[in-house]
Parts: sequence; C-alpha cells; structure tokens
Amino acid sequence: MKYFKLISVFVLSSYLGACTPVGAVIGVGAAAGVAAYQERGIDGVARDLKTATKIKDKFLQFDHKLLMDIGIEVYEARVLLTGHVSNEDIRTNAVRLTWQADGVKEVINEIIVADDSSIINTARDAWITGQLQSKLTFDDNIMAINYAVETVGGVVYLIGISQSEDELERVKNHARSISYVRHIISHVRIK
Repeated sequence: MKYFKLISVFVLSSYLGACTPVGAVIGVGAAAGVAAYQERGIDGVARDLKTATKIKDKFLQFDHKLLMDIGIEVYEARVLLTGHVSNEDIRTNAVRLTWQADGVKEVINEIIVADDSSIINTARDAWITGQLQSKLTFDDNIMAINYAVETVGGVVYLIGISQSEDELERVKNHARSISYVRHIISHVRIK
C-alpha cells in the first residue's frame, strides 16, 4: 500500500508541476522519493534519465520524427528501443545514434519495420500499456516501480528489475490477461 501512495503522490504532483512553481518543487521531490524506492536507486535513475536525454538529443539533431516514432526506455544503462518505422535505414540510424550517446551499455532493438503504419494501432497499444501499469501498481506482490512497459502492435515489452522469477511471472500473467496482447517480450533482469 505504501508504494501505491508513493506512486499516487508522484502522479498527482506531476499534474501540479505544470500549474505552479510550488507544484514543480513537489513534483521534483516526489520523483526523487519514487527513485529512492526503485532498485536502481536515485543515482541509477539520474544516470538513466541523463542517458535518455542524450539519446533524445541525438535523435532530435538527426531527424525530429525519430522521437515520434521510437520509444526509448533506459534502465541500468540498457536502452530498449521500440516503435515502428517505414524502412530499415531509419531503424539502423536509430540504433547507431543510440550507441553514440554516453552511458549506453546495451541497446535492445525492438523497432519494427512496417510499410504500412496503420497496422499498428497506437491508441490500443497505449490502452494496453495503461492497463498493465495499473494492474502492476495495484498488485501488492509486485514492485511496480521497478518495471517499464512499452507496447507496439499488441506486443508488450518489459524492462527493469524483478525481485524474483515468481514476481516476473506475475507481471507476465497480468499482461496475458489483457485483451489484444499478442505476445510478451521480457528484458527484465532478475535481482
């Protein structure tokens, strides 16, 4: 329950942050509190955010459209790239640019090359991700803050740190219970 309260404060404060200077301070404090509970700690979260920012900057300098088409999750200097692009050259450039960012130890390339982006239902994918994040948050047997979730074309990608094989299996079972999930790919490290 304490994790739920902590996450609730974080989510609420992020909305306040957009409204007032006091809200921004609360938002930063809540983010630091959530980071402290994560397995990777405050320093790990800060390093990963810095790495993600460097990757986004590389994408932006190369072609701003990359930021719209490709999801970037950084966890323990491991970078998970997801999304869909129209050709292999774009996919290759995204991976190349990611490796150029300082702090990257591993690139997990899950970018899909699809001629017709309409086959990817981004609204449905966002719904799946939201459903899974909600299920993880309300499961007292899962440390939800240690997981990042991305969904592309009904495929759920997981990255983070699991406390045990049993916890990871619970996460996967939650994903399997959601409509429209076609497949689950885990890049989660077991503690």
